Amino acid sequence: MVPLSHGLKSVILPSACAASVNTIIFDFDGTIADSFETILAVSHRLAQEFGLKPITSEDVKEFQNLSPREIIRRANIPIYKLPYFLRRLQVEMNHDISQIKPFPGIREALLQLHATGYALGIVTSNSHDNVSFFIKQHHLIELFQFVRTGVTLFGKARVINQLLKEYPVPRESIIYVGDETRDVEAARKTQIKVIAVGWGFNSGQALAEVQPDLLVQKPEELVRAIAQLAG
Repeated sequence: MVPLSHGLKSVILPSACAASVNTIIFDFDGTIADSFETILAVSHRLAQEFGLKPITSEDVKEFQNLSPREIIRRANIPIYKLPYFLRRLQVEMNHDISQIKPFPGIREALLQLHATGYALGIVTSNSHDNVSFFIKQHHLIELFQFVRTGVTLFGKARVINQLLKEYPVPRESIIYVGDETRDVEAARKTQIKVIAVGWGFNSGQALAEVQPDLLVQKPEELVRAIAQLAG
């Protein structure tokens, strides 16, 4: 959890009755932050250092239809190198974080959700420093009650479960929003509702195949989708 020294609020999630959705958890990269080109550029810089094959534009198109495990297999990345690669990726992204922008329309959606009274948070495999800098730079810091980070190779279920152990909120009162198939899988494993967004990494086809509760293609559709799923 991002400590108070990072400028974020301590986590005080609202209590909820079984029928009331009041907490929205967002993925960061590919959902709020339009960071794909930055991640791709950093990955290219690190490929030689880690002895990996650089990713081509053809690879990217193929990877957008695959799960993380399938991507790792196709890219021939040794499993033992992944934790080190992901940590270096976070560090290198810190040099470019000031260049990353929110997706058009997502700030307005977040503002509307916050004004409606939802508690908003972030669960991400990016770093505290990167997320904190980004939400400060783009005047989003007051919208989020919590940020949980952790390097996750194949999913975020463990991170979400740990969050809910520390700050117990009924699972039926939560909606998770993410752009990857692993986000949908993590939500299923943790028994929370999930909305997949089609403006991030995975293709709409790949997201549809893992059967999120809802799939939206534009940030402008998100507020209505959350209201629909909240019932």
